[in-house]
Amino acid sequence: MSNIRVCQGDLPQQARFDKEVAIDTETMGLNLHRDRLCVVQIGDGKGNVWLVQIQKDMDCPRLKKLLTDKKILKIFHFARFDVAKILNDLGVVTAPVYCTKIASKLTRTSSPSHGLKALCNDLLGVELSKEQQTSDWGSEKLTLEQQQYAANDVLYLHALKEKLDALLKREGRQDLAEHCFRFLETRARLDLLDFDSPDIFAH
Repeated sequence: MSNIRVCQGDLPQQARFDKEVAIDTETMGLNLHRDRLCVVQIGDGKGNVWLVQIQKDMDCPRLKKLLTDKKILKIFHFARFDVAKILNDLGVVTAPVYCTKIASKLTRTSSPSHGLKALCNDLLGVELSKEQQTSDWGSEKLTLEQQQYAANDVLYLHALKEKLDALLKREGRQDLAEHCFRFLETRARLDLLDFDSPDIFAH
């Protein structure tokens, strides 16, 4: 069973985290500049989830401290978007970072599917519902369905990392993965400058 806490504007003072946390974001859409950041969810890997609702111009000092704490690894799925969105809206660089989507693409090369739903199903035998993905995350009060959906996006990331770490080791790609993870800040800055299309790395 998960323990979900909805927090307005920032993490509570009593929130404590170990060496790894799982993080995801919910926004009004997928445009980094137009669509505002609404929720940042944090999972501690022990079934506890904090859903931080963010309104415009909120400072969120405790959340920012966690995101920039060099001693705590932040586990994302598709970190490229979340790191860029956090940088754009909260003005901080999230680091250090681990991305389960990148790890999956480096190791599960026979699979065409690297989304969170596919990873949870393939590696953990967990079936996730994506029904609330396009719901109104800017709402003042999150529904119970939204809360559970947001929590599910971070509840399984620690377990996925463990599985993917084993695959990275087996395939001898840990060092390559680390270089990819460290590059995410640069990739996020390029995206925010609209260098995603055309991609400067494209032919």
